[in-house]
Amino acid sequence: MTKKVGSQTVKLANPPVLISAAAVVGPMEGQGLLREYFDYIYSDNICGQASFEKAERHMVQNACYLALNKVQKIPKDMDYFLAGDLLNQTTTSNFSAVQLEIPFFGLYGACSTLAESLSLAAMLIDGGFANYILAATSSHNCTSERQYRYPTEYGGQRPPYAQWTVTGAGAAVVAKEGTGPRITCITTGKVVDMGIKDPFNMGAAMAPAAAKTLIQHFCDTGRAPTYYDLIVTGDLGRFGHDLTVQLAVSGGGFDLSQNYQDCGVMIYRPDQDTHSGGSGCGCSAVVTYGYLLKEMAKGTFGKILVVATGALHSPTTFQQGENIPAIAQAVAIEQ
Repeated sequence: MTKKVGSQTVKLANPPVLISAAAVVGPMEGQGLLREYFDYIYSDNICGQASFEKAERHMVQNACYLALNKVQKIPKDMDYFLAGDLLNQTTTSNFSAVQLEIPFFGLYGACSTLAESLSLAAMLIDGGFANYILAATSSHNCTSERQYRYPTEYGGQRPPYAQWTVTGAGAAVVAKEGTGPRITCITTGKVVDMGIKDPFNMGAAMAPAAAKTLIQHFCDTGRAPTYYDLIVTGDLGRFGHDLTVQLAVSGGGFDLSQNYQDCGVMIYRPDQDTHSGGSGCGCSAVVTYGYLLKEMAKGTFGKILVVATGALHSPTTFQQGENIPAIAQAVAIEQ
């Protein structure tokens, strides 16, 4: 029996369960709107380590062990570890995999890696290739800004549409059976290039990809946006959120105004001066694994659609004057 629905969507025959999740964040995120939902808040961005890069690695390992401990599991219980980040050749995830000693798939979808890791974890389990998978992703403001734009120590002025890379890591245990919400549908996005070149303007670069994946999801499944209690994109910020609303109407006639939010808008207080909001792999990870799943457990949400978005550029492509292509991956999570 085929599990493909439409052209880009998979409907899982035996929907895997998110039995556990954990979110750890830096001090700025811990002062934001979702403070009470995070499992651990660091007091500084160095996290007691010798560098920002080692700090990010420490966050990933902390999130992973917290998620495992919640369900009395250890790394050896996991069939696979799926993880990705923004740092060079996903070195944060690679070095974390050394510590965990779990068979490892390193992923790179930029800030869409949360949904990419959940998509692949769900398909591996539904396909009968695994019983337990640990999925993780992270970002760190100081490592990401240094790599993709300018070191924060420069104190450069950011344009109003710029976003603030979230310092945080999230991890989840996805299982064949257990208690928790299930991953029911996956819509895999296509890479979109709308000619954006400004590395500060992530909202404009990624919003078209988010809108295309959302439209495709609704067309493939026959669902209206109102099927979900909440639709969230990964890290478009205020500018990208508003643009996605417009593109969903103009591109497919779908009204997102009733139940659509963006993780980059949700995580920080307006007075924290993040300009357009949050971004980074850790943005959708800590909001999903911290806030959204905890609210699902309370019964606030029964059905959510998480659409994580990623800008697929690199320092090399930026320096060579290339455009910034983007992608969005959608995962439906239902009680």
